[in-house]
Amino acid sequence: MIPAPAFLANPERFMAFSRWAAPLLGVVAVACALVGLWLGFSAPPDYQQGETVRIMFIHVPAAIMSMFVYACLGVASLLALVYRHVLADCAAQAAAVLGTGFTLLALVTGSLWGRPMWGTWWVWDARLTSVLVLFLFYLAYLALRASIDDEAKAARAAAILALVGLINLPIVHFSVYWWNSLHQGSTMLTPGALAPVYAAPLYLMLLAYLAGFGSLWLVRIRGELWRRRAEAAALRAARA
Repeated sequence: MIPAPAFLANPERFMAFSRWAAPLLGVVAVACALVGLWLGFSAPPDYQQGETVRIMFIHVPAAIMSMFVYACLGVASLLALVYRHVLADCAAQAAAVLGTGFTLLALVTGSLWGRPMWGTWWVWDARLTSVLVLFLFYLAYLALRASIDDEAKAARAAAILALVGLINLPIVHFSVYWWNSLHQGSTMLTPGALAPVYAAPLYLMLLAYLAGFGSLWLVRIRGELWRRRAEAAALRAARA
Protein backbone atom coordinates (compact mmCIF):
# COMPACT_ATOMS: atom_id res chain seq x y z
CA MET A 1 0.00 0.00 0.00
CA ILE A 2 1.17 3.56 -0.74
CA PRO A 3 2.49 5.14 2.47
CA ALA A 4 0.27 7.88 3.87
CA PRO A 5 1.57 11.46 4.18
CA ALA A 6 3.23 12.12 7.54
CA PHE A 7 0.61 14.61 8.70
CA LEU A 8 -2.26 12.30 7.71
CA ALA A 9 -0.61 9.32 9.41
CA ASN A 10 0.06 11.08 12.71
CA PRO A 11 -3.03 11.95 14.77
CA GLU A 12 -0.83 13.22 17.61
CA ARG A 13 0.76 15.79 15.31
CA PHE A 14 -2.70 16.81 14.14
CA MET A 15 -3.95 17.18 17.71
CA ALA A 16 -0.98 19.39 18.57
CA PHE A 17 -1.56 21.55 15.47
CA SER A 18 -5.32 21.85 15.90
CA ARG A 19 -5.01 22.77 19.58
CA TRP A 20 -3.81 26.28 18.63
CA ALA A 21 -5.05 26.52 15.03
CA ALA A 22 -8.75 26.05 15.85
CA PRO A 23 -9.06 29.01 18.28
CA LEU A 24 -6.88 31.19 16.03
CA LEU A 25 -9.14 30.54 13.04
CA GLY A 26 -12.15 31.18 15.26
CA VAL A 27 -10.83 34.63 16.19
CA VAL A 28 -10.16 35.42 12.52
CA ALA A 29 -13.69 34.30 11.62
CA VAL A 30 -15.36 36.47 14.25
CA ALA A 31 -13.26 39.52 13.39
CA CYS A 32 -13.91 39.22 9.65
CA ALA A 33 -17.62 38.58 10.20
CA LEU A 34 -18.04 41.63 12.44
CA VAL A 35 -16.27 43.96 10.00
CA GLY A 36 -17.94 42.36 6.98
CA LEU A 37 -21.43 42.65 8.45
CA TRP A 38 -20.83 46.23 9.55
CA LEU A 39 -19.63 47.22 6.07
CA GLY A 40 -22.39 45.23 4.41
CA PHE A 41 -25.26 46.68 6.40
CA SER A 42 -23.87 50.22 6.19
CA ALA A 43 -23.53 50.01 2.40
CA PRO A 44 -26.15 51.91 0.36
CA PRO A 45 -29.11 50.00 -1.12
CA ASP A 46 -28.61 48.67 -4.63
CA TYR A 47 -30.34 50.64 -7.39
CA GLN A 48 -32.12 47.49 -8.61
CA GLN A 49 -32.37 45.17 -5.60
CA GLY A 50 -32.77 47.79 -2.89
CA GLU A 51 -32.24 46.59 0.69
CA THR A 52 -32.47 42.91 -0.32
CA VAL A 53 -28.95 43.12 -1.74
CA ARG A 54 -27.70 42.63 1.82
CA ILE A 55 -28.78 38.98 1.69
CA MET A 56 -25.85 38.55 -0.71
CA PHE A 57 -23.35 38.85 2.14
CA ILE A 58 -24.87 35.77 3.82
CA HIS A 59 -26.02 33.79 0.80
CA VAL A 60 -23.06 33.96 -1.59
CA PRO A 61 -20.39 32.80 0.90
CA ALA A 62 -22.72 30.01 2.08
CA ALA A 63 -23.23 28.84 -1.52
CA ILE A 64 -19.49 28.86 -2.17
CA MET A 65 -18.81 27.01 1.08
CA SER A 66 -21.41 24.35 0.25
CA MET A 67 -19.30 23.33 -2.75
CA PHE A 68 -15.91 23.87 -1.10
CA VAL A 69 -16.79 21.74 1.91
CA TYR A 70 -18.09 18.95 -0.33
CA ALA A 71 -14.77 19.03 -2.19
CA CYS A 72 -13.04 18.65 1.21
CA LEU A 73 -15.39 15.77 1.99
CA GLY A 74 -14.53 14.12 -1.31
CA VAL A 75 -10.76 14.46 -0.84
CA ALA A 76 -10.94 13.18 2.74
CA SER A 77 -13.10 10.25 1.61
CA LEU A 78 -10.61 9.36 -1.14
CA LEU A 79 -7.72 9.44 1.33
CA ALA A 80 -9.71 7.32 3.78
CA LEU A 81 -10.35 4.73 1.07
CA VAL A 82 -6.75 4.67 -0.18
CA TYR A 83 -4.89 4.84 3.13
CA ARG A 84 -7.62 3.55 5.48
CA HIS A 85 -6.49 6.06 8.05
CA VAL A 86 -8.74 7.09 10.91
CA LEU A 87 -7.86 10.80 10.67
CA ALA A 88 -9.01 11.07 7.05
CA ASP A 89 -12.28 9.35 7.89
CA CYS A 90 -12.81 11.65 10.87
CA ALA A 91 -12.19 14.64 8.59
CA ALA A 92 -14.77 13.40 6.10
CA GLN A 93 -17.36 12.75 8.77
CA ALA A 94 -16.79 16.18 10.36
CA ALA A 95 -16.98 17.98 7.00
CA ALA A 96 -20.30 16.36 6.11
CA VAL A 97 -22.13 17.86 9.08
CA LEU A 98 -20.74 21.35 8.45
CA GLY A 99 -21.38 21.15 4.72
CA THR A 100 -24.99 20.21 5.34
CA GLY A 101 -25.40 23.38 7.40
CA PHE A 102 -23.78 25.62 4.78
CA THR A 103 -25.91 24.15 2.00
CA LEU A 104 -29.12 24.53 4.00
CA LEU A 105 -28.20 28.16 4.71
CA ALA A 106 -27.54 28.73 1.01
CA LEU A 107 -30.93 27.26 0.07
CA VAL A 108 -32.86 29.23 2.70
CA THR A 109 -31.19 32.58 2.01
CA GLY A 110 -31.44 31.97 -1.73
CA SER A 111 -35.16 31.46 -1.34
CA LEU A 112 -35.46 34.66 0.71
CA TRP A 113 -33.51 36.52 -1.98
CA GLY A 114 -35.44 34.95 -4.83
CA ARG A 115 -38.87 35.96 -3.54
CA PRO A 116 -38.47 39.74 -4.16
CA MET A 117 -36.23 39.26 -7.22
CA TRP A 118 -38.10 36.51 -9.09
CA GLY A 119 -41.52 36.77 -7.46
CA THR A 120 -41.38 33.22 -6.08
CA TRP A 121 -39.71 31.33 -3.24
CA TRP A 122 -38.54 28.48 -5.46
CA VAL A 123 -38.16 27.58 -9.13
CA TRP A 124 -36.80 24.36 -10.60
CA ASP A 125 -33.88 26.31 -11.99
CA ALA A 126 -30.68 24.45 -12.95
CA ARG A 127 -28.60 26.12 -10.23
CA LEU A 128 -31.21 25.76 -7.49
CA THR A 129 -31.96 22.16 -8.39
CA SER A 130 -28.29 21.13 -8.50
CA VAL A 131 -27.69 22.76 -5.08
CA LEU A 132 -30.70 20.85 -3.73
CA VAL A 133 -29.15 17.65 -5.11
CA LEU A 134 -25.92 18.60 -3.32
CA PHE A 135 -27.87 18.98 -0.07
CA LEU A 136 -29.41 15.55 -0.62
CA PHE A 137 -25.94 14.03 -1.12
CA TYR A 138 -24.89 15.48 2.23
CA LEU A 139 -27.98 14.04 3.91
CA ALA A 140 -27.48 10.67 2.20
CA TYR A 141 -23.87 10.55 3.41
CA LEU A 142 -24.92 11.19 7.01
CA ALA A 143 -27.85 8.77 6.80
CA LEU A 144 -25.69 6.01 5.33
CA ARG A 145 -23.09 6.34 8.06
CA ALA A 146 -25.79 6.25 10.72
CA SER A 147 -27.56 3.23 9.21
CA ILE A 148 -24.60 0.82 9.32
CA ASP A 149 -23.50 -0.42 12.75
CA ASP A 150 -20.03 -1.54 11.63
CA GLU A 151 -18.04 1.71 11.60
CA ALA A 152 -15.47 0.47 9.08
CA LYS A 153 -18.14 -0.67 6.61
CA ALA A 154 -20.08 2.56 7.16
CA ALA A 155 -16.97 4.62 6.44
CA ARG A 156 -16.23 2.75 3.19
CA ALA A 157 -19.80 2.92 1.93
CA ALA A 158 -20.16 6.61 2.77
CA ALA A 159 -16.78 7.41 1.20
CA ILE A 160 -17.86 5.80 -2.09
CA LEU A 161 -21.11 7.76 -2.00
CA ALA A 162 -19.19 10.99 -1.35
CA LEU A 163 -16.95 10.33 -4.36
CA VAL A 164 -19.99 9.74 -6.57
CA GLY A 165 -21.42 13.06 -5.39
CA LEU A 166 -18.34 14.90 -6.67
CA ILE A 167 -19.87 14.60 -10.13
CA ASN A 168 -22.45 17.17 -9.06
CA LEU A 169 -19.93 19.91 -8.19
CA PRO A 170 -19.14 21.01 -11.78
CA ILE A 171 -22.86 20.82 -12.53
CA VAL A 172 -23.58 23.25 -9.68
CA HIS A 173 -20.86 25.65 -10.80
CA PHE A 174 -21.48 25.60 -14.56
CA SER A 175 -25.26 25.19 -14.48
CA VAL A 176 -25.83 28.91 -15.05
CA TYR A 177 -23.74 28.69 -18.25
CA TRP A 178 -24.88 25.32 -19.58
CA TRP A 179 -28.62 25.94 -19.24
CA ASN A 180 -31.01 28.87 -19.42
CA SER A 181 -30.94 29.89 -15.77
CA LEU A 182 -32.59 32.66 -13.77
CA HIS A 183 -29.61 32.59 -11.45
CA GLN A 184 -26.81 35.04 -12.20
CA GLY A 185 -23.26 33.92 -12.93
CA SER A 186 -20.23 34.06 -10.65
CA THR A 187 -19.78 37.76 -9.96
CA MET A 188 -16.95 37.20 -7.48
CA LEU A 189 -14.77 35.74 -10.24
CA THR A 190 -15.51 38.56 -12.69
CA PRO A 191 -13.28 41.65 -12.25
CA GLY A 192 -15.30 44.82 -11.82
CA ALA A 193 -18.63 43.01 -11.60
CA LEU A 194 -19.21 44.33 -8.07
CA ALA A 195 -18.81 47.86 -6.84
CA PRO A 196 -16.11 48.14 -4.13
CA VAL A 197 -18.75 49.10 -1.56
CA TYR A 198 -20.27 45.62 -2.01
CA ALA A 199 -17.13 43.67 -2.93
CA ALA A 200 -15.21 44.49 0.26
CA PRO A 201 -17.82 43.15 2.74
CA LEU A 202 -18.55 40.18 0.48
CA TYR A 203 -14.91 39.06 0.41
CA LEU A 204 -14.60 39.65 4.14
CA MET A 205 -17.66 37.49 4.77
CA LEU A 206 -16.25 34.75 2.55
CA LEU A 207 -13.03 34.86 4.57
CA ALA A 208 -15.10 34.68 7.76
CA TYR A 209 -16.94 31.62 6.46
CA LEU A 210 -13.67 29.94 5.44
CA ALA A 211 -11.99 30.62 8.78
CA GLY A 212 -15.11 29.59 10.67
CA PHE A 213 -15.30 26.34 8.76
CA GLY A 214 -11.61 25.68 9.39
CA SER A 215 -12.03 26.24 13.11
CA LEU A 216 -15.18 24.13 13.45
CA TRP A 217 -13.74 21.41 11.22
CA LEU A 218 -10.66 21.06 13.39
CA VAL A 219 -12.78 21.02 16.55
CA ARG A 220 -15.12 18.35 15.16
CA ILE A 221 -12.21 16.19 13.98
CA ARG A 222 -10.65 16.43 17.44
CA GLY A 223 -13.95 15.44 19.03
CA GLU A 224 -14.35 12.49 16.71
CA LEU A 225 -10.81 11.30 17.41
CA TRP A 226 -11.41 11.53 21.16
CA ARG A 227 -14.69 9.62 20.80
CA ARG A 228 -13.02 6.79 18.91
CA ARG A 229 -10.16 6.63 21.36
CA ALA A 230 -12.60 6.46 24.26
CA GLU A 231 -14.56 3.65 22.59
CA ALA A 232 -11.36 1.73 21.84
CA ALA A 233 -10.20 2.14 25.46
CA ALA A 234 -13.59 0.98 26.76
CA LEU A 235 -13.46 -2.06 24.47
CA ARG A 236 -9.96 -2.97 25.68
CA ALA A 237 -11.07 -2.62 29.29
CA ALA A 238 -14.06 -4.85 28.68
CA ARG A 239 -11.86 -7.56 27.18
CA ALA A 240 -9.31 -7.37 30.01
